[in-house]
Amino acid sequence: MKTDVENRLIWLDGKIVNIKDATVNILSPTAQFGLNVFEGIRCYWNEEKKQLFAFRLDDHHKRLQRSIKLLQLDSPYSLSDLKNAFIDVVKANDYREDIAVRQTVFVDGFGSWGSEGPVNMFLSPIPKAKYSAEYNKKSLRCCISSWRRISDSVLSPRIKCGANYINSRMAQREALRNGYDTTIFLNDAGKVAEGPGSCLFIVKNGTLITPLLTDSVLESITRDTIIKIARDMGIETIERSIDRTELYTADEAFLCGSAMEITPVCSVDKYTIMESCGNKITDLIYKQYMGIVLGRDKKYESWLTEIYESE
Repeated sequence: MKTDVENRLIWLDGKIVNIKDATVNILSPTAQFGLNVFEGIRCYWNEEKKQLFAFRLDDHHKRLQRSIKLLQLDSPYSLSDLKNAFIDVVKANDYREDIAVRQTVFVDGFGSWGSEGPVNMFLSPIPKAKYSAEYNKKSLRCCISSWRRISDSVLSPRIKCGANYINSRMAQREALRNGYDTTIFLNDAGKVAEGPGSCLFIVKNGTLITPLLTDSVLESITRDTIIKIARDMGIETIERSIDRTELYTADEAFLCGSAMEITPVCSVDKYTIMESCGNKITDLIYKQYMGIVLGRDKKYESWLTEIYESE
């Protein structure tokens, strides 16, 4: 890494600048109304290969384009623009460690919450070790939130936009205030949805179970990854609605996402999960997942984008 975190390089409006010089108009719709869409993308450093791998970069950018479409932003950025900007800013910082990159497309200028543009973009990389504390925990004490997850009829969770995360903030702040690490949402039907910024899986009788995409959850890339690799590992995996009490009686449970990776849930509403037997399936999936993102499994090489030219 060429600079410290406080002076790292940011991509903004086609230029790579010091973070202290990366400014946004305080009257812009993104500042006033959260009018933006974004992706949180992970890169993993393989010391043996001396290579930094971006995980499922193309899939993240395709989802970003879908969010842009659903929010009706007049974006000038093609898929190749999104990818080139990403690679350029990571290279500029010369990262040789695991990092997270926030790629945000936002409405600039002096418009209102109804504006379609002008649209701008920034990319902000940061080392994993400096990332949010909640994403560096070994296990999680969860509660069921009193706040319900937003639904497709209100503000679609399919859109990964800044404003959506106020829903997550309300739930997370409630959990922290009450002494928990994080929380789990129910949807309007009272079925389990997801965590604030993470998807949920449980294990019952050796079967991996996760809520349906129509249960008010994000179309998560990590969720999709886990379903695919679990099935490849011969683990029965089901997508179906989950009742609240199923969480209390689950054999295992974990939350997952690009930032959180795969983190076991040790309790829900103070009901202990799998107190004595450990997280056997969770651990197996985590080990497989980490091998894939580090480029140690040739079967999934198509999910990886090399940042640096091979020496």
